[in-house]
Amino acid sequence: MANAIDLAAEIAKPFEGLSLEPYHDVVGFPTIGRGHLLSRERWASLTQFWPLMDEAEADALLETDMAKAELAVARLIDVPLSPEQEASLIDFAFNCGAGNLQASTLRRVINRREYHEAPKQFMRWTYAAGVKLRGLIRRRAAEVDMWQS
Repeated sequence: MANAIDLAAEIAKPFEGLSLEPYHDVVGFPTIGRGHLLSRERWASLTQFWPLMDEAEADALLETDMAKAELAVARLIDVPLSPEQEASLIDFAFNCGAGNLQASTLRRVINRREYHEAPKQFMRWTYAAGVKLRGLIRRRAAEVDMWQS
């Protein structure tokens, strides 16, 4: 049986893809590998700070990022979760940020044990910079599928 971090990585990898050189994500944050955030400074220069990497380094960064997201989920969620539910929240925290999970209605309904409300709350998080994105709709749907499995 896969652990929650491995399940979360299964969700993340197809959506994040793989870039061995830095790029700006859809809202302008410098990113590399499989969605690893390099800076919180939007549109920061990509060439002066960050070197290229190989796939093993990208996978190691993803594992580290998922472990951080797992810690955030453990800190923020006070109720029992299945590995699949935990994985969906780990991916959500990785993608949207632990601060957004902390402030979310998603967190509140889960902590009230209103598990059946979680899918609707996941699907509210489909916007980046005010624009509804098909990729985020599909990603949230994948998290919902994992939550319900």
